[in-house]
Amino acid sequence: QVQLVESGGGLVQAGDSLRLSCAASGRTFSDLAMGWFRQAPGKERELAAAISSGGSTYYASSVKGRFTISRDNAKNTVYLQMNSLKPEDTAAYYCAADYRGNGEPREPLYGYWGQGTEVAVSS
Repeated sequence: QVQLVESGGGLVQAGDSLRLSCAASGRTFSDLAMGWFRQAPGKERELAAAISSGGSTYYASSVKGRFTISRDNAKNTVYLQMNSLKPEDTAAYYCAADYRGNGEPREPLYGYWGQGTEVAVSS
């Protein structure tokens, strides 16, 4: 089992930055692939960014160049640095873990989920 707790969401203005954090416990964190998913009101959940156990990253085209995913294995934490935020980034953001570690951008592979943190970007 993996427990995930997100933090760092909030209300910001367009152009601002936020950093989300996700603290993990329960398994060897360095073995896990981690992903940040988001779900906007009325839309399907989508993968925003992922990082493999080896540090390889994936970004959705909508966030590439603005968001950065990183991990600190010593702190069992994954981060999502979000810059140049847009109103369309407004969503609930979820941290998820895949024990396989490959960081493939496929939601069904992620078997562990946090409760989510809300990000709202005003224009």
